[in-house]
Amino acid sequence: MNRVPPFGVGTFRLQGQVVVDSVRNAIELGYRAIDTAQIYRNEAEVGEAIAASGIARDELFVTTKIWVDNYAKSKLVPSLKESLAKLRTDYVDLTLIHWPAPDNGVPLEEFVAALADAKAQGLTHEIGVSNFNIEQTQRAIAVAGQGEIATNQIELSPYLQNRKLARFLQDEDIAVTSYMTLAYGKVLADPVIGEIARRHDSTPAQVALAWAMQLGYSVIPSSTKRENLASNLLAQQLRLTDDDMAQIATLERNGREVSPAGLAPVWD
Repeated sequence: MNRVPPFGVGTFRLQGQVVVDSVRNAIELGYRAIDTAQIYRNEAEVGEAIAASGIARDELFVTTKIWVDNYAKSKLVPSLKESLAKLRTDYVDLTLIHWPAPDNGVPLEEFVAALADAKAQGLTHEIGVSNFNIEQTQRAIAVAGQGEIATNQIELSPYLQNRKLARFLQDEDIAVTSYMTLAYGKVLADPVIGEIARRHDSTPAQVALAWAMQLGYSVIPSSTKRENLASNLLAQQLRLTDDDMAQIATLERNGREVSPAGLAPVWD
């Protein structure tokens, strides 16, 4: 069972009143999953928007991510408590390790154990990882226990289909959460995606998001425009044909957009 909602709103790169407005608009439009992170420096604004929404806390699914500076056992839980204070909540639904950061001096086993402890304390209902390769995910499973890693949030788009890692995760019953599904907007100008969109009377963004969801992945697109948030939400109703899916499968080009030195793993 996928313990991560299939559709949510992301807040990467959104700051100040912009993120307050984006999250407020998303919730008003019907979004119930919201993704943030300590390094986004917008947890307080996300919390403000959630508090002002009037939606009951148990109807929302809030995700945050622990930043690499807080991976040490002595820092992880206190940093998550700070995140909860900013978000104005007693718990988050999902907490992720943001990057494996193999060079930062804290062993993977230490920070995954600390994350599991945060769950045991009730600070987070689910735990997971982000940007982990297969070997690192296997090590996380070994520490946290089989069935404990709810998701691996990874860059994934029609241009970076990450099939080997995605297949491994699905075999392990770990949800694949796709970020940057639109490849910084690059796939929106793709002629193949554009033609599929025309056939379905939809938008290229809806096609890319529907493609990911049809493969069983969760998506968390962000937007500062209310009309785009509304449009993205309609991707949930779009059903692509087998031929559409086969055409998109040909777009793979290993088009990775994000791979920060010192934080990223050796990619599969």
